[in-house]
Amino acid sequence: MTASSAPFAVEFEQVSKTFGDVVANDGITFKVRAGTIHGIIGENGAGKSTAMKMLYGLYRPDTGGAIRVDGREVHFRTPQDAIKLGIGMVHQHFMLAGPYTVLDNIILGAEPRSRLGTVDRAAAREKLTEIAKKYGLEVPFDRPVERVPVGVQQRIEILKALYRGCEILILDEPTAVLTPPEVEKLLANLKSLKAEGKTILIITHKLKEVLSFTDEVTVFRQGKVSGGLPTSEATIQKLADLMVGRKVTLSLDVPPRAPEAPVLEVKELSASRGPVKALSEVGFVVRAGEIVGIAGVEGNGQSELLEALFHSAEKGVIDSGTIRILGEDVTGVRAAEILRMGVGFVPEDRHEQGLLLDRSVEDNFILGQQSSYAWYGWLRRRWVRAAISRAITTFDIRPRRVDVNMRGLSGGNQQKVIIAREFEKDPKVLVVAQPTRGVDVGAIEFIHGRILKAREAGVGVLLVSSELDEILQLADRILVLYAGRVLAEFKRGEADEKKIGQVMGGGKSAAEGR
Repeated sequence: MTASSAPFAVEFEQVSKTFGDVVANDGITFKVRAGTIHGIIGENGAGKSTAMKMLYGLYRPDTGGAIRVDGREVHFRTPQDAIKLGIGMVHQHFMLAGPYTVLDNIILGAEPRSRLGTVDRAAAREKLTEIAKKYGLEVPFDRPVERVPVGVQQRIEILKALYRGCEILILDEPTAVLTPPEVEKLLANLKSLKAEGKTILIITHKLKEVLSFTDEVTVFRQGKVSGGLPTSEATIQKLADLMVGRKVTLSLDVPPRAPEAPVLEVKELSASRGPVKALSEVGFVVRAGEIVGIAGVEGNGQSELLEALFHSAEKGVIDSGTIRILGEDVTGVRAAEILRMGVGFVPEDRHEQGLLLDRSVEDNFILGQQSSYAWYGWLRRRWVRAAISRAITTFDIRPRRVDVNMRGLSGGNQQKVIIAREFEKDPKVLVVAQPTRGVDVGAIEFIHGRILKAREAGVGVLLVSSELDEILQLADRILVLYAGRVLAEFKRGEADEKKIGQVMGGGKSAAEGR
């Protein structure tokens, strides 16, 4: 039997889900064939995760409509109901207990018992060894979870589902924290599962991986299903257009530009977090008119580097090293003074570091620069509103109101407020961290365009991103950070995803990369 003639494992028919006045899913209808890998894609807030959480029993759908599993209508009250019917879900943020062993994490809540009523770990190990070998999911059963790489942690989550008899597996953003080699390993694992007749649903925003992983794709937009097609008929452009509802510009023109004088210089920067060396003699230069990308799997020193750049004045943030901005030594200088020197900063966590969510768009736009809109100590609201009205138009911030609470904006529009605030300062240096995290395709297109405009204007840009495609597309030079060290450096065009991915996993020396 071919995939196209296989029966349907999952069917949604006119299913809706509301949260108060918010419509998350509006009469969605789609089908997933048994024994296939099915992509669920859409912009941030399009409703794809809500739909999958209904399938897994985390949410109950509104009345009307139907969800069917293997042709039978289901009404799940809890995830346990879904698990009993052979449905498993691996969440984007893994649900593992770090201090406990891999084995204990997998069997927790489903422990086999001996005749005496004790946990039969030997039986569990035997069963899991067989499953792991069958699907290429080998893991170190006796090691604490906190001591295994993130790619192995994902395998543990998949094994948890298979151990409980999973036939339908839901994966939420499965490649978000994986290196390219780990992504290849995951793809091989999923192909093994598919070969054994498992049905897999993947929620993702990475269109290139949709084409690599899936047999069919369903596209969500604004809580509705906007389209569905076999992957063999899909292209990245077609999927992006379906997600956004218009033609999206995916390829960026990055003309060569001769870099100028250094605007940011970091030399022999080291930092510790407790007994762990977070940064080890990190050094690099960013010149005016160039974008320097910092690539690496999250947790390899990126956050500590950003903290060091702006908070070296605080005790314990750095151990040693120097930071120079626009030729001036700013090691030990307070963040507010650094920002006043002509430095723009887009933080990696917009909610924790970049915004006051319970204040208005207007208040957030002038955050940290109230003095620029003051006259003899008095804030001139007329000046502020004129500036932000221009920014709202230029940066396409929606809704087009200055008084709306920041919580009322989508993730993409929240990010645009930060981008507008920092880019409108006419900076000489931009430090941009995770600029497109959690934002949709349309916002990504816009943000990338603004970063390139800054480069064209002679701004020196330090781009820190866990999205390797983003780094490869934008950066003139790429530094790979691994375990707190700059392990390799590549110029534009010297490296591809595979080569950089090897270094991200610690697979090359600096000498080999340079």
